[in-house]
Amino acid sequence: MLNKSTTLAESEPKRPCTARSIGRSVKPLLVLGFLLGWGAATFSSHAEEGAFLTKISAATDAQMPGIIELRHWFHEHPELGNREFNTAQRVKDELTALGFDEVREGVAHTGVVGILRGGLPGKRVALRADMDGLPVTEKTGLPFASKVTTTWNDQPAGVMHACGHDAHMAILIGVARVLASMRAEIPGEVMFIFQPAEEGAPPGEEGGAELMLKEGLFKAGAKPGAVFGLHVFPGETGSIMYRPNGFMAAADYLEIDVQGVQTHGSMPWAGIDPITASAQVITSLQTVVSRQLDITTAPAVVTIGTIDGGNRNNIIPEKVSMTGTIRTLDPGMRDKVHELIRNTATHAAATMNAKADVMIDLGYPVTFNDPQLTREMAPVLDWASKGRANVVNPILGAEDFSYFAYETPGLFFGLGVLPDEGDDRTIGANHSPYFFVNDRALPSGVRALSALAMTWLLSAEASSARK
Repeated sequence: MLNKSTTLAESEPKRPCTARSIGRSVKPLLVLGFLLGWGAATFSSHAEEGAFLTKISAATDAQMPGIIELRHWFHEHPELGNREFNTAQRVKDELTALGFDEVREGVAHTGVVGILRGGLPGKRVALRADMDGLPVTEKTGLPFASKVTTTWNDQPAGVMHACGHDAHMAILIGVARVLASMRAEIPGEVMFIFQPAEEGAPPGEEGGAELMLKEGLFKAGAKPGAVFGLHVFPGETGSIMYRPNGFMAAADYLEIDVQGVQTHGSMPWAGIDPITASAQVITSLQTVVSRQLDITTAPAVVTIGTIDGGNRNNIIPEKVSMTGTIRTLDPGMRDKVHELIRNTATHAAATMNAKADVMIDLGYPVTFNDPQLTREMAPVLDWASKGRANVVNPILGAEDFSYFAYETPGLFFGLGVLPDEGDDRTIGANHSPYFFVNDRALPSGVRALSALAMTWLLSAEASSARK
């Protein structure tokens, strides 16, 4: 559990201050134009006044009361993955009221996709927010705290937006309102993706980003040139956290069955002890990362979380089963870790004459930020956060935004949402019943996604004009 002084960016070196120092003395769009290599003639009057950034900032401020109210509504009415029916209806109503050219519902069960076409021709960019809550009983004490209950794994449970997806949706609808007000000036199209089941689909169902893509979200002719998204984390309110390449980890499920031969506990030589063999396997697995990987490339984690075997103190059982998680931040390293786990586990068990069967179920891939896109958009993040955008260490949590970013260049970043100074409430990390989102962080998110979309579209337009 995190307290208010704990942030993901704590002790992290600041990004070189060139863009920040320039941005304080030169108009924002000129900074972006200089850093992105835009031609001066392309933006004439816009560059002269920093017009679109000024409009985004003003529109964001104007929309904030309504966005905060909407965030509270989402928070009070959470729904689990693939069951976001009321949530999807509210999102659809919001986009329809803004006059979106196209609003599709029922995408990957309960997803909503909206298309906002600008008044000028251009390319397509995508923005994404996730929609689902978690089976967590809320303990924040907020006046708009969730009182929703459900049955999860045959047990009663509360339902809570314990990972901040309520904030993600409210921010993206805020962006929809901001960009709709600037529609005539948008050179191209903005795809708004409201994605269900980011936390995983119910057993036996497909869902999330992977299913949206499977159903043709980025089909030929509709594929965006870039995709942007954010996630709230405990961090300085309104600050932005990002990094190029691997930002969040791939998360793969690991299961190992160690097969022995059952015998009396007093005569271990008469059988093969899978419990002792499992101990060898678990110990040996700790060398996969510490001794067999080049961790100068990226960190990795192999954790065994459960172990089960035997039912009586004086019987050596026939089998032991264990499960765990594998976290990696480099796609090539991911494959290597899987190979090393299989080799290490099978050989460690074999030293005890036991047999290890290794099963690895692929989960979300690495959330990979395109290095060039990240470099080009870093000044936008700095502007949106008012000089508080920092490169941080990678996060070993996982996100299925990763599927979108494998289809087209992507940038995914964190938004700090810690309480204000002097607020002594108990604060938990994501997925905690005490997880808290400070509404004062929302403007940074709206400014960032709005400016990223416009900057990318204007940059794409300038690039096309130069060809």
